[in-house]
Amino acid sequence: MKKILILLCAISLLFVACFATACGEKKPTVNIYTSTEQYNMEYLQACLNKQFPDYNVVISYMSTGDIAAKVQNEGELSDADIIYTEEYAYLQTLIAAGVVDSIAGDYDMTKYTDESVPASMKDYVLPSMKQGGCIVVNTKVLEEKGIEKPTSYRDLLDPKYKNLVCMPSPVSSGTGYMFYYSLVNAEGWGEDEALDYFWNLKKSKNMVEFSKSGSTPMNKLVQKEVAVGFCMICTAVEKINAGNRDLEILFFDEGAPFNLYGNIFVKGKKARPEVREVMDYLESFYTNEASKLFYPEQILKDTDYTIENHPTDIAYADMDGVIDPEKKADLLAKWNEMLAK
Repeated sequence: MKKILILLCAISLLFVACFATACGEKKPTVNIYTSTEQYNMEYLQACLNKQFPDYNVVISYMSTGDIAAKVQNEGELSDADIIYTEEYAYLQTLIAAGVVDSIAGDYDMTKYTDESVPASMKDYVLPSMKQGGCIVVNTKVLEEKGIEKPTSYRDLLDPKYKNLVCMPSPVSSGTGYMFYYSLVNAEGWGEDEALDYFWNLKKSKNMVEFSKSGSTPMNKLVQKEVAVGFCMICTAVEKINAGNRDLEILFFDEGAPFNLYGNIFVKGKKARPEVREVMDYLESFYTNEASKLFYPEQILKDTDYTIENHPTDIAYADMDGVIDPEKKADLLAKWNEMLAK
């Protein structure tokens, strides 16, 4: 009798364990693709875990270009439910490809700045952030090399900067593309001049690499592997505030390039309640929270956030047309031709 009771208890415990496991497996999953910075991704994950304990919200990092290519290729079959903070030009491509769910009439778009709600995107994209770019130098490395700070883009062609400059590739990184585009649009530059400039940076070996990731230049600056990086303002500020006081933010006469980023539902995913709830949370709470903590460049009307060491009154570059996907495709083709010389 005792053995039978022990056996029944064991079976009961096994049943409970299997039931608990089965319940855990049925927890709804929401997949988010993003190219945002690690500190923002970690904070967002913590917020989502707290807000949605009954959901399994998974955030996956990829470059902006990789996200767009993957979702465009996979469409409704994609694992992604939401794309968070994707560059507008890539979002235009996804809209044209028909792999984005409409949000027409679902959200109040009047609370966003006018520039962040272009007519071609207002029925599909929820603005999430504006990010400006800057040149960042490691003053310690410059001092050790006996080199003064650059005062212009063309200064970086000087042989004294050999193997000391890093920039993300426009092909894979939105950060890289906004710098490239800003010079194409800048007075006194144009396509040919901008391409010649970047080719000369490469040919002279002043440019150590056009990196795949937008975070690489900053990582190399912190590790003292380079002296000059083409970076995002927000990333530089985060590193400076974390104690990297050898870093300094510079702007040149052409102005700070910038990109706008937004969130979309991948085609066919908005109908799932858990996916809609997560997007509603991003729209109603997290966009403002991220602006307040990390990205003070204005995306929401009636906000004026300041962050320690973040520049104010930024003079922006002429970025007119930067969200045009056909223009981007043409410029990237010319970039690849330039690199193939």
